[in-house]
Amino acid sequence: MVVLVAVLALFQWFAVGQWWHVPVGWVFYPAWVYAAVCVLAKRLHDRGRSGWWAAGVLIGFNFIWPYPDSLVGAAGLIVIIWAAVELGWMKGEEGRTGTARPSTPDRQGLSRGGSSDAARII
Repeated sequence: MVVLVAVLALFQWFAVGQWWHVPVGWVFYPAWVYAAVCVLAKRLHDRGRSGWWAAGVLIGFNFIWPYPDSLVGAAGLIVIIWAAVELGWMKGEEGRTGTARPSTPDRQGLSRGGSSDAARII
């Protein structure tokens, strides 16, 4: 997510005030939002939360970009701080990494599911 914020900051630094800001922005901003939602939803699922929480995080980010300037911006800053702690420093739930661990046979040749290969054939 840090890389996405850096890319957004660089784009705005180069593009604001240029004639090409609006036409390129029509392509850049939707692609940036899509990438941000994908990254946030993946991490939220890893923490055991719904991906819809990403909407709240992006709305909070919208209120503080480029700096919080009102009470709503302060509320957005609180949301961003919560997201940074929740998604940046806390470990994901066990078994929610998205990778399946292959089942290993136990000492009797049975898979962890409790059925043998012969029983699966029949």
